[in-house]
Parts: sequence; structure tokens; C-alpha cells
Amino acid sequence: MSESSLITTPFHSGSTASEVVAGINLAGRRAVVTGATSGIGLETARALAEAGAEVTLAVRNLNAGKLAAEDIAVTTGNPLVKVMPLNLTDRSSIASFVASWRGPLHILINNAGIMATPETRTPEGWELQFATNHLGHFALATGLHDALAAADGARVVSVSSTGHLRSPVVFDDIHFLRRPYDPFLAYGQSKTANILFAVEASKRWISEGITANALMPGGVRTPGVDRIQITPEQIKKLNETRTGYPEIIWKTPQQGTATSALLATSPLLNGIGGRYFENCNEVGPRVGETPSGLASYAMNPDAAEELWNVSMKWINS
Repeated sequence: MSESSLITTPFHSGSTASEVVAGINLAGRRAVVTGATSGIGLETARALAEAGAEVTLAVRNLNAGKLAAEDIAVTTGNPLVKVMPLNLTDRSSIASFVASWRGPLHILINNAGIMATPETRTPEGWELQFATNHLGHFALATGLHDALAAADGARVVSVSSTGHLRSPVVFDDIHFLRRPYDPFLAYGQSKTANILFAVEASKRWISEGITANALMPGGVRTPGVDRIQITPEQIKKLNETRTGYPEIIWKTPQQGTATSALLATSPLLNGIGGRYFENCNEVGPRVGETPSGLASYAMNPDAAEELWNVSMKWINS
């Protein structure tokens, strides 16, 4: 991948989702946003509604979801905001969501997630961050495949992180059954999986008009942002690993949402899939030890295919 082939846009780290969707008309299009009750999930849903889409908030907490939907409808003037229950660590919940969906789906934003949690496992024995951040979204996207194909030009947006630079997917011990558990390595592995999913989904589905891309939203430090709600001690540890580089620059939720909105709506991404974006622009391979850019293992086609096959086996077991 050369610098000249990277997709560039007029937007940047300070751009907001509203600026990105300005002038874009999503009337008649339907979108699903996971984890949409607060933070960047809420603002992503708001931006899509602002552009005229019918937006479904896929959330664990229905009461919080209803309040979020009301807020979005009032602030955008778009009444087409719905709420559906979804627990990404519960396969029956995902199956119910998929079974109840009717008609085409034009935009799927795989936004929900958790970060650096204590060692926890699902009833299946899966490590919680990998199960939430990757496997749940994988099951959702593959379950909604027919709805995406029916949209004739659907987009899947996979919210990853520069945290992916911390770890590849360790296929011989994904769930930390033999190696010591490290919350940041587990998080990094799950975020690498988000990128590999976009690579393989685009490869398998692009002939049906479905594309998938991944992104780093940036650090968004608000109490409601579940996916990066971390303690001061964890923030200190993150900054210690960035020795020689600037500390993390925290964005507002509206700025953190901009890249998701771009991948979901921009004409520049028509027919484009399997790529990784930061600050509203595609980025190339990581240079040295800089805390940004794309790890080579996150674009490895063999790893992407292996992850797909392993994930499919697990969600159907």
C-alpha cells in the first residue's frame, strides 16, 4: 500500500460527524448502531438520523435506549429512530435481533465495546473483550448478511483502535487459557480482530455490494463512553507506553464520531472495503514504534481468513 493510493478527505482530527454528513441525504436508508446509548455510539446514531436515515439503536439497556432515541429525534427532527434489545455476549439475544429484522439494511455500525476489563469469561468460556468486541459483532453481521445484501450497496463499519498495535490475534490461545491474562493485550487482540473482520468481510461480500472498513475513532474521554471508559491508572499506563510521543489527545464525542460517519456515508468510499482509517483519512503501515498507523498483521489476508473460519465455528458451536 503506497501513500499515493491512500484515500484522503477534506476532514481531519478536529472534524465533527455533523460536518462529515453535511449535504448527504440518507432518506430511505436504514442503519443499525450498536452501543448507541451514549458517547460515540449515540453521536453516530445522531449523525445518521441528521442525514435522514431510519436508525435503530441496538442496545443492552432498553430504558437508556429509549431516552437516547427520544433525544436524537428531538435534536434532529427525524422521528425514524427505533430501539431494539441486543446483548453482544448472548448468542440468543443476537439471534433474536437477527430474526426480528425485516427488509434491507444499508448501514451497520459495529460500535459497542469494552476496554481493559478484568479477566472475565462468557458462559462459553470466551474471554470477554474478544467475545464482546469481535465475536458478538461477527455473529450480528453474518446473521444480517442477507439484509445487507438486499440493500444493494451496504456498508459495515467496524470500530477498532490504535490499541490493535498491542497484539495480533494469537490463534493458539485467543482466550488466555494458557498465557497470563493481560487486559491491554486482550483489548489489542480484539481490536486487531475488528480490522481483520473488515478485510475478510469485504473479500467475501463485495460481489454482493457489501463493503466493510475499520477505523480508530480517537480517545474520547467521557463517563458515558463504555468502550473507552478507563481509570486514571490505566490512562497513566497508556501514556507510559508512548514514551517519546505526545500524550493522547482527547476528542469530544462529536469529533470521535466523525470517522465512523465518514465510512458510513461518504461517496469517496463507494465500493471501497477492507481499509483502516484514522482522523477521517486512510492510514498506511505503522512507521517504527509510532502510536498510530496500521500493523501489518491486521491486514494479513491469511489471518483474516483464519479468524473468519474460527469465529464461524465458535458462534455456531
